[in-house]
Amino acid sequence: MPSTASGAIPAHRPRRIGGVAFIFIALMCFGALDTTAKLAAAASVPVLMALWVRYVVQTVSTCAVLLPQQGTRLFHSRRPALQALRALLLVTCNGIAFVSLAHMHVGEFSAIVMLTPLLLTVVAAVGLKERVSWLRWACLAGGFAGTLVVLRPGREMFTPALLLPLVLVLGNAAFQILTSALAKVDQPGTIHFYSGLGGLAVTSMSLPLVWQALPPQLWALMGLMGVFGALGHFLLIMAYARAPVAILTPYLYLQVGFGTLGGWIVFSHVPDEWSLLGIATIVGCGVYGTWLTGREILRGERTPDAQSSLAAMAGADER
Repeated sequence: MPSTASGAIPAHRPRRIGGVAFIFIALMCFGALDTTAKLAAAASVPVLMALWVRYVVQTVSTCAVLLPQQGTRLFHSRRPALQALRALLLVTCNGIAFVSLAHMHVGEFSAIVMLTPLLLTVVAAVGLKERVSWLRWACLAGGFAGTLVVLRPGREMFTPALLLPLVLVLGNAAFQILTSALAKVDQPGTIHFYSGLGGLAVTSMSLPLVWQALPPQLWALMGLMGVFGALGHFLLIMAYARAPVAILTPYLYLQVGFGTLGGWIVFSHVPDEWSLLGIATIVGCGVYGTWLTGREILRGERTPDAQSSLAAMAGADER
């Protein structure tokens, strides 16, 4: 291996820098997705109509990009039943996210949803019988403490609807477990294709029950949601093809910043001091927890299954 003492850049470094750049832009797309979803929810767009447009865009764009490369191999899955279950769970999570954004601000919502990687610590300890250090348990406790600060159940404006993001966190954790299982038998493009196709099938069956005549600007808004979602996930795949999961995962928490920025630009909302404290606690514990996990993987202290679980965490924003 050539020495880098003279200042030469290692061959893999440009690819890693490219991976960071891709994930940065992807997270901007996800922040824009949450902001446009809140706009659509505020305009009383039916949830299933908004999701239908999102899945149309995702399915068409996935086929346009991957079908010329993979051909019919794109459609081959060794676990079609598991693909269907994952797609159904994704539709449910997307619906909960849409309704949640109708009741709370984007930044706070994004922060709470990012509890998912921390919750997977419990899954690793209970389901995989993995040894979890006290520091990672402390990160988990700190993240949930930050959530309580953001929600503040005793405050005057608290409503039960504000608990929906916590339900979404549980759904996301289950979604990541299914993703991890499928990643062992199917290609990433196939998994992404069936998540869109399954969501399109479910929402298409429900569409006649919720169809409404909407003005062109709302159709454009729903189309933007689809574009932001599809582009964000495509860039996420590009990022993880160029840099290790352990390096990129902490960057996922930038989405909280982009969500807060979107809420400020579009809705003129600035979180109060307590909410900022809670958001900072969640992000700090999340970044430190994922850094600890990545360090354990790089040191060989975690099993390949644990590494797959971390890779699944990278899709925590599949919504």
